[in-house]
Amino acid sequence: MRMSLSVEELPLAWLRDNCPCLRCRDPRNGQKLFQITELPVDLALGAVRQTADGVEVDWAPDGHRSAYSARWLTANRPDAGDGSGDRRDETGKTLWVAADLADGLPEADWAEYLRDPVTKARVLESVLGLGFALLRDVPCREGQVLAVAETFGYVRETNYGRLFDVRVEPDPNNLAFTGARIAPHTDNPYRDPVPTLQLLHCLSNAAVGGDSGLVDGFKAAALLRAEDPEAFAVLTRIPVPFRFSDARTELAADRPLIDVDGRGRIREVRFNNRSISTLRLPADELDAFYRAYRIFAEITLRPELQLDFRLSPGDCLIFDNVRLLHARTAFEESGARHLQGAYADIDALAGTLAVLLRQRVVAGEEFLDGLAQLFTGEGAGAYLGEAVTMAQHMLQAAAQAEEAGAPGPLVAAALLHDIGHFQGPVSGEELMAGTDNLHSHTGADRLADWFGPEVTEPIRLHVAAKRYLCAVEPEYFDRLSEASVYTLEVQGGPMSPSEVDGYEANPYAADGVAVRRWDDEGKDPEVSAPDFAHFRPLLAALLRTA
Repeated sequence: MRMSLSVEELPLAWLRDNCPCLRCRDPRNGQKLFQITELPVDLALGAVRQTADGVEVDWAPDGHRSAYSARWLTANRPDAGDGSGDRRDETGKTLWVAADLADGLPEADWAEYLRDPVTKARVLESVLGLGFALLRDVPCREGQVLAVAETFGYVRETNYGRLFDVRVEPDPNNLAFTGARIAPHTDNPYRDPVPTLQLLHCLSNAAVGGDSGLVDGFKAAALLRAEDPEAFAVLTRIPVPFRFSDARTELAADRPLIDVDGRGRIREVRFNNRSISTLRLPADELDAFYRAYRIFAEITLRPELQLDFRLSPGDCLIFDNVRLLHARTAFEESGARHLQGAYADIDALAGTLAVLLRQRVVAGEEFLDGLAQLFTGEGAGAYLGEAVTMAQHMLQAAAQAEEAGAPGPLVAAALLHDIGHFQGPVSGEELMAGTDNLHSHTGADRLADWFGPEVTEPIRLHVAAKRYLCAVEPEYFDRLSEASVYTLEVQGGPMSPSEVDGYEANPYAADGVAVRRWDDEGKDPEVSAPDFAHFRPLLAALLRTA
């Protein structure tokens, strides 16, 4: 693996601080065994040697030796990022307005979330990226919200307890426990630190009113910055006294409404008019604050920013409490409306997601190992009466796609289009005996856990595409091999006019035809195609991690 960056161009203190050797890092946990003050002040490179895996460095003046892999140097080169790895600021988010989610909320079925690591990763990614996700059909029993939180982290206990009931109370210490309308806000701004996640699990919602709403606070803050930079600066500069007290509790935190990091990137929003106490500032600063505060509040109330929906029994909403503002319409207190809530923290959720993705990478490599074995094992067998093996056929098809300049997903589809013939309940031999093994569908279904529809759907369509081409291109039939003519009849023959219309309406119709044509061309025993290892990096890049 050739490196595009020479170690001579790298900051020396940074490079030495990242030495991976056993003298510098504990092999059991990867933690550093030295302090920065123990490194030589006058660090310099001694000998530098290229290795098969990367580079080896002898350091002056102490003679320490470090070895760095090309993979590590490429992934961690100083210009690869801006140093932000926790995805807490706006650069790690997808900011949105309500119309961006018109096609549906980020949601998943609870049972599927528990069963499938990919579904779980997708839900957690939505919380990190969009700020929220909705789990459906969570069992409607008291305390279940704690079980949801414990699937990705730890419950944050507060003065409200490990969980709290959002319902009408006879003597409420918070307006949330009444039927009053609640404007967009974040919870617990009077805490330091604020609980960064909130969960709300709907047990019943039969009251008139009581619909829920979300506003992307980062989007609102970004709009304020763009439309009124002076107001944005005021709200990032002036600390606001947030306060809460009842008979047993006294909480206080003085923080700005919009918190930014050292580079000015939005990192946190605290917005709760019910909890703002009296500001004690010079009159001109108070005027500036209230002007900016009002402008920001008006932005959060813009209809285009407000995502409205209604929670049904069994719905559990998970959202970022230092980014999203949540709201509720008023409801009749005589109606049955009961949510249970809990707080948690986003660092544990992010860590759970990282572990899932790491496990997914390992599983992906094992999946690709299995594909490689199919190409050298079953793939070495005869291919439906053709003069090439099954592996040769698929490799030739992929090579044709690659030579044509097809995008990566289509090259992968060409490579894997006949994977349904492998290890299936009905073999390719039985197809030749007159039983359709539906290999296009079984193959696509088998691959769907690992590849997106841009790979799987052309595979699903490649048999239908043969029938389609026979119907719309009379000369196409004459180019089919003898075996393909036979399987055409087993698979249903040329399409009828109505079937043609249905095929053409499919968004992947053209891709299915492309794979079909490469399929037809991949049957030449005189052609030498690249082996599976040639295409493996492409497949690895296309694997679905979430």
